[in-house]
Amino acid sequence: RWRVDATLDGADVGERSADDSPVRLVLAFAGDINTLPIEEQMFFERVKLLAGHDMPYATLMYVWDNRRAAESLVVNPHTTRIRKIVVESGSQGVRQWRSYRRDIVADFERVYGAPPGRLIGVAVVTDSDNTSQKIRAWYGDIRMLERNP
Repeated sequence: RWRVDATLDGADVGERSADDSPVRLVLAFAGDINTLPIEEQMFFERVKLLAGHDMPYATLMYVWDNRRAAESLVVNPHTTRIRKIVVESGSQGVRQWRSYRRDIVADFERVYGAPPGRLIGVAVVTDSDNTSQKIRAWYGDIRMLERNP
């Protein structure tokens, strides 16, 4: 569940210079980086040099975007190892609690074409640094449940 007061003018989760979203649920997964193309491995090395730690093998984000339709897939402009699924679009749900139920394994397989590795991190992020706006968001009731057969 999440709730936002407003959307972010000019934000676009697919554009490097405007990659902001009032709410994001971020899931990080383990995997073998050595199986990735050399360009991705080099990107991982640059991130490690700059950040001082490894980035996850794969990241799946659920986001609210201004323009893209719900269920749209967005690949991060910096690396293909971060992919976003738009679960809310536009301003219709602003100032309302919005609830979602997702099959994380199915979503991961849809966007990456393979089963996920071990889940190693979960984060919530309210992000407006690129558009330089103030935004307020609330998160609640984030639960991980066993998958139904």
